[in-house]
Amino acid sequence: MIACITIANPRLFLLSPLHFQSQFIVNPKPFLVDLTGKTVKVKLKWGMEYQGVLAAADAYMNLQLSATEEFLDGQFAGFLGDVLIRCNNVLYVQAAPAEEDEEAMKE
Repeated sequence: MIACITIANPRLFLLSPLHFQSQFIVNPKPFLVDLTGKTVKVKLKWGMEYQGVLAAADAYMNLQLSATEEFLDGQFAGFLGDVLIRCNNVLYVQAAPAEEDEEAMKE
């Protein structure tokens, strides 16, 4: 993963590790390439959250997920299977915890 730190305030080093971690700037294209084939969580601007295996991401960062599950307000809403998500709807993408990734590999 390519990451760089932007430090505008030297007191940033006094902050907690969780807050410090949010200061990393990550190049999104290599980040998505590294996540391809792994379980990810994608949250949309509208509040819906999807979890599935990232099958592909194009140059515009449109996402293709397989074995996708939908979550509304943190509650499981259903199994969707293959899903395409247009880039302008995505709020964030994150890697799913390792335990969930191992379960997806078993199926």
